[in-house]
Parts: sequence; structure tokens; C-alpha cells
Amino acid sequence: MKVREEKLEQIIHWAENNPDIRAVLLTSSLVNPYAPVDDFSDLDVEIVFENRASYESENKWIRLFGEPISMIEEDDSVFDGKHAMKMVLYKDHVKVDFKLYQVSEFVEEINEDALPEDWDVGYKVLMDKDKLTENLKPPTYQSIMIQKPSEKEFQQLMNDFWWDTTYVAKCLKRGDIFYAKFMSENILRTDYFVPLIEWHIAGNHGWNNITTNKHGRLFKKYLSADLWNKVEKTFSGSDIEENWNALFAYADVVHELGTSLAEKLHFIYPEKLEEDIRNYLKEVQTML
Repeated sequence: MKVREEKLEQIIHWAENNPDIRAVLLTSSLVNPYAPVDDFSDLDVEIVFENRASYESENKWIRLFGEPISMIEEDDSVFDGKHAMKMVLYKDHVKVDFKLYQVSEFVEEINEDALPEDWDVGYKVLMDKDKLTENLKPPTYQSIMIQKPSEKEFQQLMNDFWWDTTYVAKCLKRGDIFYAKFMSENILRTDYFVPLIEWHIAGNHGWNNITTNKHGRLFKKYLSADLWNKVEKTFSGSDIEENWNALFAYADVVHELGTSLAEKLHFIYPEKLEEDIRNYLKEVQTML
């Protein structure tokens, strides 16, 4: 994306000629070899200031790189005093997440035993006037790799998934679509469905440095067409009957992936639990 590249060049040029700035790093997807990149990918820029206070308190410098149409500001209280953030969406569609460090804070992060996750997923030093980054450890990318679950983690996920399907069923019977959607999308999908699919994919690749990016962005790349079609059926609109179908589609995929994973990892799959909960769901669905 040419306009994004031009904006990054503007930021670098400004930093090079600003004595208050001692180093600049680019992080996140644009320097992460495992991340998908497209025209909507953000610029994640970390700026190390001699004193960041004035740049945090005023925003005139933000306009040096274009016209902002929206901005989120977070002070260092959100980040345990380590840095501040200004996330800016410009009129030209480029979004820049500026992370503001002070030199002392930046050096303290470098001296940690392990890289912070933001750096471990990849970074590129764009400018360093004082060799502040010379001891910066190389990224390992391990923080984004899918890890093999323990049997306790597997059993907990299975137990919690089947338990929470009952809330969806009760909400659908009541016609309470808001709570049903909260449970099916925020809880079932985010807390259980996504991790289970991740385990399935990583297991098929020998648990060897596999990532599917945030919230399943790369699932379609790794799943068979047949399985992807089954996953798609877990999505639904506002129609109550459609949501019942999606709930049972969830159950079918969790059964398929859960039993397969249990067999491969020599875990015990909770067959009786599933049977009892499925009966409950069907009974609630058919209640007058």
C-alpha cells in the first residue's frame, strides 16, 4: 500500500530530524513473517523519546502525517507505567498505532529476561541514534504459536463448552436473542471453539510452530473444505430457528474435533456428558 509506505517514510524523516526522539521501531504484522498482510494492515510504530510527556499531552505532531478522523489515547496507567499509546485513523485510510516510550522505560523493557510479546512477534529497528537496541533479543515468535493442551486443559474446555450450550438453549427458548448471541459468539466461539480448532490444526501439523493468527483469521487456509463448511454453519443471523441450527452445528463440530483430538493425545473424551447435554438441548428446543 503506497500511501502507508509514504506515511512511514514521513514518520522516519520526522524522527531523524527531531532531537527529542532517540529510536523508532516497527512492530506487529508488517514485520511478522507469520501474519497475513493487506491494505488494511496497520502501522505499529514505537517511538522512544528523551521525554515523552509533551508528546503524550498534546497532539499537534499527529497531524504532521495527515488528517486524523478518529483517535484513541491510552496513558501509561493502562500499561503499568511502561509506555503510552495513541491509535490514529487517518483520512487516507492508514491507521497508525503510536507507542510512546521514554528512554528509561524502553531500556528497562530491553533488559527483561524475556521479550515482551509485542516484540516477540517481530520487530524492525528503523532508527537508533544511541544504540539503545543493540542488546535487544531476536524474536522467537513462540508467543503466537499454538501450544499442545494438557489433558486438564482439554477436559476443562470440553466441560465448559457443553455447560455453556445450555445457556444458549434457554435464551433461544425465551426468545432472548441478545443473551443468546452473547453466549454463542462471545463465549462458545471465542473461549472454546477457536482454541479447539487451533488444537486441531496444530495437531495435524505435529505441533510444530503453527499459528492461525488472531481469532482464527487463518482457519480457512488450514481447514479442509468440508470442515470449513461445517464451521460456517455455526454462524447465524437473528432468526431463532437459525440459531438453534447453529447451536447443533457447534455441537457436531466440537464432537468431531474433540473425539479426534482425544484419540490422538490419548485423552478421555466426555461421551456421557455430551450425550446428556445433547438430550437436554433437544428437550428444551421441543418444550411447549
